[in-house]
Amino acid sequence: MSEAVPWAAGELEGLAFAASALAPFFLEDPATGQAAPSFAAMAALSVDEAADQWPFATPDEARPALARMHEGLAAGAGDEALAREYRRLFVGPQALPAPPWGSVYTDRDSIMFGESTLALRAWMRAHGVARTSDARTPEDHIGLMLALAAYVAEVRPELTDELLRDHVLTWAPHYLGLLEEAAAHPFYQGLARLTGATLQGVQASRGLEVVRPRYYR
Repeated sequence: MSEAVPWAAGELEGLAFAASALAPFFLEDPATGQAAPSFAAMAALSVDEAADQWPFATPDEARPALARMHEGLAAGAGDEALAREYRRLFVGPQALPAPPWGSVYTDRDSIMFGESTLALRAWMRAHGVARTSDARTPEDHIGLMLALAAYVAEVRPELTDELLRDHVLTWAPHYLGLLEEAAAHPFYQGLARLTGATLQGVQASRGLEVVRPRYYR
C-alpha cells in the first residue's frame, strides 16, 4: 500500500532519531550490556530542552516521561536497582509481567514466535530486510522493532508507514501501557510512557489507520 502523503522534511530523521535512541534501553542490561553511551546521554541531558525538541510527542507529553527516566538514572546506569528492574521486566527467570514480544499479545496461545512474528519475518524477507540479531530472539521484540523502524526510516523510507501500520502499532501501544503499569522503577516507567507517546504521535502525524487485533493478555 502506498503512503497517503509524503513524509514532511525532517520527520523521517525525527523517527530514526527517536527509535534509535529508545531501542537500546529495551535491549541492553544497564549494568552488563552495550548501551553505556545511551544511558550516559540520558543522564546528562536537560529535561526541558529535550522535551521541547523530542519528535512526535508534545512537550507536555515528553517532559514528565523524560523526567522519570532522568530521575531513574540519578544513581547511575550501574545502580543495582536499575539492573534488577531491567532483568525483572525483560529477562527473568521469573515470568515477565509485560513480555516485550508482540505475538505474546496477538497470538491466541500467547506464545513467542507466533503468527504475527512469522508475518513480520515474511515481510522482512519480501523486502530484503535482514535481521541484525541472533535467531534466538524473536523479531517482534519491542527493542528490535524500534531499531528496525529507525533503519527503514533512514534506508528504506518507502517501507516506513507499512511497517508501523501493520507490524508495530498493532500491539506496541498496548504493550507499553502494560509495561508502564508493571514497572516499579522510574526509568522504565518513563521509557514506556515516552515510547508510547512517540509512537502515537507518529500514527497521528501520518494518519495511519491501524487495525488492532484482539489481545490475549
